[in-house]
Amino acid sequence: MFRRRKAEEPDAVDQVDEAELARRSGPRADGPWDESEVERSEDDGRVDLGSLLVTPAEGLELQLQVDEASGQVVAVVLAGAEGAVELRAFAAPRNGDVWDAVRRQVSAEVARMGGTATEHQGPWGTELTVSLTMTTPDGGRAPQTSRVVGIPGPRWLLRATLFGVPAVEYRQDGAVETALRDVVVVRGSGPVPPGDPLPLTMPPQARRTDTA
Repeated sequence: MFRRRKAEEPDAVDQVDEAELARRSGPRADGPWDESEVERSEDDGRVDLGSLLVTPAEGLELQLQVDEASGQVVAVVLAGAEGAVELRAFAAPRNGDVWDAVRRQVSAEVARMGGTATEHQGPWGTELTVSLTMTTPDGGRAPQTSRVVGIPGPRWLLRATLFGVPAVEYRQDGAVETALRDVVVVRGSGPVPPGDPLPLTMPPQARRTDTA
């Protein structure tokens, strides 16, 4: 099974690096995880999507958003009856955070689309509550609220966009929130410019959703 690596004994705390101590006391204390923070096995049940390892959860469907032109997977979606979360992982500098810049980009794009993006503090730090008017399947128009979360890890940023109930009310034991905390990010050792997406791959069991 996937499980957290055992914490060091109290008398060995001085051997733990500063990044690990910050994680244990910070917003990622209960996940999401870096691959270095978990133990992996052949039968752990995680779905390997390249830069993301996702735990299948009862009531949540795993979907992949694929760019129609390139055929590349651009995002992972876990969707259920009460809501969904869209996941994208990006490279970040070793001693820095790209969430401030990404947040400004998201806010600018929302404004261009005629919506609003409001900053507030959440379980993982500064978040954006986004309000947009979207076209419904029947051709009508309806408001949509989402919550965009940026979760920094070792040389990566996990961007999670929550829809439905999780977008307006965070619940520690919610299916979507639990699935988000269970995500493992695989940064890899290769060079990737900060802000660039980390590659995603498609497993046979995933449902494909094409994007323009």
